Parts: sequence; structure tokens; C-alpha cells
Amino acid sequence: MGSDRTAVVQGKKGEDVLGPVRRALIHIDNSLSRRSCPFLADIVLWGALYPLLQDPTYLPEELGALHSWFQTLSSQEPCQRAAETVLKQQGVLALRPYLQKQLQPSLLEGKAVSNEPEEEELATLSEEEITIAVTAWEKGLGSLPPLRPKQTPVLPVAGERNVLITSALPYVNNVPHLGNIIGCVLSADVFARYSRLRQWNTLYLCGTDEYGTATETKAMEEGLTPQEICDKFHVIHADIYRWFNISFDIFGRTTTPQQTEITQDIFQRLWNRGFVLQDTVEQLRCESCARFLADRFVEGVCPFCGYEEARGDQCDKCGKLINAIELKNPQCKLCRSCPVVKSSQHLFLDLPKLEDRLEEWLGKTLPGSDWTPNARFIIRSWLRDGLKPRCITRDLKWGTPVPLEGFENKVFYVWFDATFGYLSITANYTDQWEKWWKNPEQVNLYQFMAKDNVPFHGLVFPCSALGAEDNYTLVSHLIATEYLNYEDGKFSKSRGVGVFGDMAQDTGIPADIWRFYLLYIRPEGQDSAFSWTDMLLKNNSELLNNLGNFINRAGMFVSKFFGGYVPEMVLTSDDQRLLAHVTLELHHYHQLLEKVRIRDALRSILTISRHGNQYIQVNEPWKRIKGNEADRQRAGTVTGLAVNIAALLSIMLQPYMPTVSTTIAAQLQLPLPACSILSTDFLCTLPAGHQIGTVSPLFQKLENDQIESLKQRFGGGQAKASRKPTDVETVTTDVETVTTAGPQQIKVLMDEVTKQGNIVRELKAQKADKNQVAAEVAKLLELKKQLALAEGKPLETPKGKKKK
Repeated sequence: MGSDRTAVVQGKKGEDVLGPVRRALIHIDNSLSRRSCPFLADIVLWGALYPLLQDPTYLPEELGALHSWFQTLSSQEPCQRAAETVLKQQGVLALRPYLQKQLQPSLLEGKAVSNEPEEEELATLSEEEITIAVTAWEKGLGSLPPLRPKQTPVLPVAGERNVLITSALPYVNNVPHLGNIIGCVLSADVFARYSRLRQWNTLYLCGTDEYGTATETKAMEEGLTPQEICDKFHVIHADIYRWFNISFDIFGRTTTPQQTEITQDIFQRLWNRGFVLQDTVEQLRCESCARFLADRFVEGVCPFCGYEEARGDQCDKCGKLINAIELKNPQCKLCRSCPVVKSSQHLFLDLPKLEDRLEEWLGKTLPGSDWTPNARFIIRSWLRDGLKPRCITRDLKWGTPVPLEGFENKVFYVWFDATFGYLSITANYTDQWEKWWKNPEQVNLYQFMAKDNVPFHGLVFPCSALGAEDNYTLVSHLIATEYLNYEDGKFSKSRGVGVFGDMAQDTGIPADIWRFYLLYIRPEGQDSAFSWTDMLLKNNSELLNNLGNFINRAGMFVSKFFGGYVPEMVLTSDDQRLLAHVTLELHHYHQLLEKVRIRDALRSILTISRHGNQYIQVNEPWKRIKGNEADRQRAGTVTGLAVNIAALLSIMLQPYMPTVSTTIAAQLQLPLPACSILSTDFLCTLPAGHQIGTVSPLFQKLENDQIESLKQRFGGGQAKASRKPTDVETVTTDVETVTTAGPQQIKVLMDEVTKQGNIVRELKAQKADKNQVAAEVAKLLELKKQLALAEGKPLETPKGKKKK
């Protein structure tokens, strides 16, 4: 039957004229013909195929099951609405990131596929699109709007697009690693820079989150006060973000009088309206440390998924919030003793009472917003399970005081008042802060974070603001990333694994290269991993050989062949078509960044650069300049158009690689306002006669030995190198010579043995493949061997074998 169906879609001579997409459709048709029950996945597949299957050539009657399935779903009212409001408006462009790659034959045939970008086929253009692109090009700089005058402080302006951008506040006593940096501050910085290029009235703020037990404990360790610890680490954070060229308008902190005033005001409004409850709470108290333990200083087994290193407030594995006393086998992280349960009076935010207000607000906000899919899913899963009262006070000293009789010795839980830090940081910037934060009609609020922060920004803060009834600006667009891992594991400061913010600048790799690679692998739809080898490949292929090569060649041709002046350009139909293709890709770039799809928009820059390289390669201006008058004129046109594409790329790069962008603009002597405004059209910004500056290479090659050295250095080598000689000593026994390690190394190995033992038990319980179980058992035995050596114990002789 399969061969007959395939024959239907072949040409007269038997050749396959339909390509890999049609073969995939035939596969879907075969699958559909074997079942009748629809699934949720059908809707997803229908939405993906809709633009394609509008073309009858892809949906012949012979594919009966696919034809019937598609027509049935297309007739459903929800699908019709989606088609009218989204799919028909955006067409294939809406799905371009997926369709431009198409289904490769190698995927269908089970062959390995390269991660390197392939040359893309140029889209089919209409004459109208070409004419519009040429008209825009000819208008040049004259079509750009005047630059917005800079105002200090930046305040909302009636009638303009006012964009308020926040990055999740990093906790003050942790040095951020690459995953923290891409998850909030770097992603937000790209969007803030893009917003300014669009002439939107933009305010971008962040700051250090400074209250809580972690600060108290760090202060005790270093013999400082909590305020001194905050002062020290605030400077460390600020220096790191400055090196990464993060363009904050404000980088503040939460230990301010404004934080206390705003937090207490919101609390009083919630209390007066009946949205705060009192209740007795059973808490974990460490008798050895003589203190109640904050949630993050308790570890144990997650009651939901069984993860053995769940914190007292949240499980990093399943993401569920936890009350510390729910943990199984809890331990004090400070001394490793078992805490006891004691009672204490506390305050709770009555989330069930606010649930209807939250649902109503979400119903109005989500349909027209750019909340990422993971943010929507997390909030909906919370609502599906039903909201519960959430404790908002703690038995601590370092925090915002609770302004209520009987609670003088308590402070607000850091995750109740930390999100109010955005308001207080703005209040430290301007006493007119309410124009941003109590102005939902005129302000678009974009909030950037990793997915573990979604419940607090998308649920706890909105509930608090809605209950306060003070017209607060709430998040319009909640942008959450997945997690960035390091190579094949996790970042760990204590074990010296991974690159942290204060280490990146010591690698000799410029900040813009770090920015580029982190944004290239930004974990938008799923977790991604930093890889030194991949960083080398992307630098040498995408930056050096593609982008840098094109911009350098375009500028060098102007300098070498035309004395540093942009030559006259007489556009042919092929040149006009290139204008239209670049314009199309520029439109795509804008569409993606307006939807905050930062990683995909970066691909548009690289695609334009590839078009430029191909254009130069095909037209060979270095040969034509030596020919007759017509050839020399052609060389001038190609060079002039290429250097204008380079000028466009310099502005498109500004959100991603600001230093490189400034360097290109300086080399090309790009005039104002062209270097500060990004038009939606491709304009001739360097007209004939424009003089450029000195052109030089933009990027350097990363060498294998350089990267291998860095890989070793950040693979745990720092911890080993910094360990004191007395931590490890050699002990001679009557069996063999063994090496014992210090307590910290032994603790790490014990944890690894425990985790690996859990993996083995889970696999055996699931009756997994024997080979898989055997492999994991081998890892467990090796870890136990390392632990025995570390503890100075002689290795056991395997049964049935005598040791010589």
C-alpha cells in the first residue's frame, strides 16, 4: 500500500518532484488513516500546517486521511477564529523559523544532521514588494524621524509608547553565573536597547535583592554586618553587569527607606481590606544554631517528586513550592543537624480570596500579551491546583519590619516584598515614580526572569497589587527563560564548575563575544547548555567567517577601489531584488523582537550577512574593477550596496553586540541619526560620495588549545587549585597507600554517591533496560571507590578474586 501511495506523488519518469515536505505529509496521512480519535496535538499540528496546506499542491485528494482531517479541523469555530486573527494575517511568515529549515531528507532517512546553518533559499517576492523596497531605499536618511531628546529622569509621555523593563532582582550574596546573566539581565538589555532604537520611551531597571537570612548568614561567616555584606556584593554585581555592557537606567537595591515605606503601605492596604490572615505556624528550629531556619536553609526530600536536595521553599526539580515542615528527612544546611518543629504566629496573604480578581486580570491580559508559553503554563497550573494562603512573614531581624502590633520582632518574607523592590528602586531614581507604577493605561511593563521566578511575578505580586486597590501597573509581558546548564552538568561555585560573572572577564574573550554566544543559545523553549567547543565553532563560523568577513570586505572594497568614498550605484533588477530580500529579513527581525523572541531575531542578522557574502561572491567586484567602464560601474554598485548592508547590520547588532556595533559605525562613519534609529525599512544611509573611515577586522579566531585550556580551568579545576595542601594527606596502611581528602571533598562525594544510588534504584523500579542499569551501577561503584579512597579506607577486594 505504501508504494502505491508514493507512486501517486511521483512524476511521469518516477522522480520525486515533491521534496521532503510532501514525504512528511504522506507519513502524517498514513498515521491518520490508522486512527480516528483526535488529540490535543492535532490542534498544534493543524496550526503548524495551516499556512502550507492552503496551497492545494500540498493537499491532493489522494491523501484522503490528511485531507479529511484538515478540512474537519478547519471547520471548527475555534480554528476558524485562529485562522482569521493570526494565521491568515501572518501566513507562512508566522512559522518561518520552522518552515525555513523544512524537513530535511537526512531527518527522514535517519542520517546525522549538522548544527551549522545551511544556505537558505531566497523567498519568492512579488513585484509590489520589490517596488516598495526600492522606494524606501531611495528616500534614504530623510525618511528617518528626529531623535527623541534625552530626558532625565525618564518619565512616561502621554501619546507615546512607554516601555518599562525589569530584570529579576539577583540575590545580593551570590555571584551570578552565565545562566543567571542570560536569564534576566542580558535578555532584558537586548530588548531595552531595541526599544530605544525604535524611539520608544524606555526605562530599564534592576537592582540587588538584599534582605533575608542568606545575607545574615553570609555576614556571620565573614564577620561583617548584613549591611556591610550588601554593600560589598552590590559593588560586585554592578561591576559584572558593567563589564557585560548592560544598559540599566537604574541599578538600585532593596535596603532603602523607600522599600520600607512602599512595602508597608501595600501591606496596610491589604490588611485593611481583609486580604491578610493570622495563623499559628509550625516552623523548623535548629536547636544547635538557636534560631528558626529560613526556608532556604533547610534541605530534605521533596514531598511531591522525591528529589533529595529540595529546599525548604521550592523544589528545583519539580518546581513546586514547599513549606519547610513538609520536607521529609529535613536537615539544617548550616550545621547538618535535624531541626525540630516549633510554633510561631505569622501573617498570610489570602490568595484564595484574591483568586477571582487574578483570573479576571489574566483573562484581559493574556490574549494580547507576549507571556512566554512556560510562564502561561506555570500560572495556569497553579490556578488549576487552587491557590492557598501564603505566609508573608519570617522570624528574622534583617528585613522590612512588619507594621503591626504583636509582630514587632518579625520581618516580611523576602518573596513578598522583593518584587516591590522594582517600585522602590524607581522611587530612588525619581520622586515621580508613581507615573510609571500607578499608570497602567499608559505603561507597558515587560518583566524578564528565569522560569522559577514566574509564580512570584505572575501571581503573588499581581494579587498583592490587585488587593491593594491603588491602580498599580501590572506586568503586560512576562518573559521567562528555561535553564542554561554548563556543558553536561550544572553550574557550581563550590566545586569550581562553570563560568561565573566575575570570571568571564579574565578569559581574554571580549564581553560582546560572550553576549553573542549566550544569546545564540538562549534557552527560550527548552533548557540549553553552554559548551566551550560550540562557542569556538560559533565564533569562528558565524562571527569571523560570516558576519566579520562580510562587513570587512564591504568596507575594504570602498577603501581599496574607491579611495574611501562610497561609489555611485546603478541598481539592476537583481540588486532591487536583493533590497527586497534584505527588507523582508529586516521586517522578520522586527516581528521577532517585538514578540521578544530574542534568539530567533539574532538569526535574521546572520541571514542578511550570508546574503551579503553571497552577493559579493557572485558579482566579484575585485575582478570587475579591472574591466571596462561597465564592469567598473558594476563593481561600484555592488560595493555601494554591500557597504550599506554593512551599515544596516551595525544598527541591527546594537542590542546584541553594542561594542561591535559602535566599532562598525565608527569605521563606516555612519551619520546621525542613522546610528541611533532602526527603521522598519532598509534605507540608503551611506549615499554616493560618503567618506568612510579606516576599516579593520572585527573578530579574532578562537584556537582549540585556548578553548581546551579554558574548558579544563572551569571544569572543576579552580576548586582543586585553591584547595589547601593540608586538606589532602597521604596515609600508608598495611594493605596499600591511599589518599584521604578534606571534609568538604568527602561531603561532595557522599552527595554524589547518594544521588547516583537514587538513579540506580529508580531504574530498577522501572525495570529499565539491563544495559542502562549496568552502566549506572558502574558509575555508582566508581563513585563509591572514590569515596573510600577519600576517606582513607582500603578498597574492598571483589568476591571470588584474591588480591596479590
